Amino acid sequence: MYLFVMILMVLALGYGILMLWYSLGWKRLKNFSPVTQKSGGHTAVTVIIPARNEADNLPALLEALQKQTYSAALLEVIVIDDFSTDDTAAVVRNFPAANIRLLELREHLNLEERLNSFKKKAIEIAISQAKGDLIVTTDADCVMGPRWIETVVQFYEQHRPKFIAAPVSFYKEHNFFKRLQSLDFMTMQGITGAAAELASGTMCNGANLAYEKQAFHEVGGFSGIDNIASGDDMLLMYKIYSAYPDKVAYLKCEEAVVRTLAVDTLKDFMNQRIRWSSKADKYEDKRLTWVLLLVYLFNAGMLAFAVMALFLPVWWPWFLIILLFKVTLELYFLLPVAKFFNKTELLLWFIPGQIFHIPYIVVAGWLGKFGSYQWKGRQVN
Repeated sequence: MYLFVMILMVLALGYGILMLWYSLGWKRLKNFSPVTQKSGGHTAVTVIIPARNEADNLPALLEALQKQTYSAALLEVIVIDDFSTDDTAAVVRNFPAANIRLLELREHLNLEERLNSFKKKAIEIAISQAKGDLIVTTDADCVMGPRWIETVVQFYEQHRPKFIAAPVSFYKEHNFFKRLQSLDFMTMQGITGAAAELASGTMCNGANLAYEKQAFHEVGGFSGIDNIASGDDMLLMYKIYSAYPDKVAYLKCEEAVVRTLAVDTLKDFMNQRIRWSSKADKYEDKRLTWVLLLVYLFNAGMLAFAVMALFLPVWWPWFLIILLFKVTLELYFLLPVAKFFNKTELLLWFIPGQIFHIPYIVVAGWLGKFGSYQWKGRQVN
């Protein structure tokens, strides 16, 4: 038991150093301030939205895109329908905007063809028909402010990165479960920005990305990662980072935030997180692999320690000390991140959320490696 506690304390020390490192990265990351200008930019942009059974969510997204301040003459929106069984295609066809068009994956791909990632194939097909030089991706259940594209373009034209990761936030967190999801997701967003600033890893979320079409083709697109179910975002980011290590950036700006919905049920949540963790051992960026391993082992150790303390109450003080250490470090990191996302009120739920957070990290990490999950009605092994 003493040996286990010593190992856990070493893991806690490593985790503490990691969180302090990320805190430094987030604080160093400068806010980008877009300016109001008549031209608004000159880059041709294509927004790509893969959609499967998203008829209920698409109207809000399409309306948000129609309200963009960026010139409609330079902005193209492609929604690619991934074999939907609802009215997704009809929603796009009937939407009154000349620069929004529909592609259907069924016209380019046989449903019987075995694929592990229909989403990557959908994006690849859309890029092949995109008119824009800058590809921007988001998801069908997202919304954004009117200056989203204008802000992305200004950042791109000022800094000329090949790949831009941008902030994503949950909204409509109406219950405890969704608030916990929002806290967890906000932590990942903070780490994403910090890692980009420190050049210490490659993280991003496909709900808010931008990259040069030319860079996508130069690195071979999704070739080599197309057999992996997830990773249309982070795995592509690393391919571009490998080719252009100083041309990957994080856009920290409130105007650039994309908002998405938390899932409604525990089953959907676990499927989502298992899908995300399923690519943990697929990263060529081994810095990220080691970070994920450290986080997993520390949380697994905490969970095991809690179970053992139930049978040996003498160890409860030690468990509480390590838990307090973990919570203090994470709150120190999260406070400035929460201020950026205007979600400091969610921190009230952070401590009770640990009861949920630690077990989910352990279970999702394990099943991501050894289990299977469902995504968009498809079983993925």
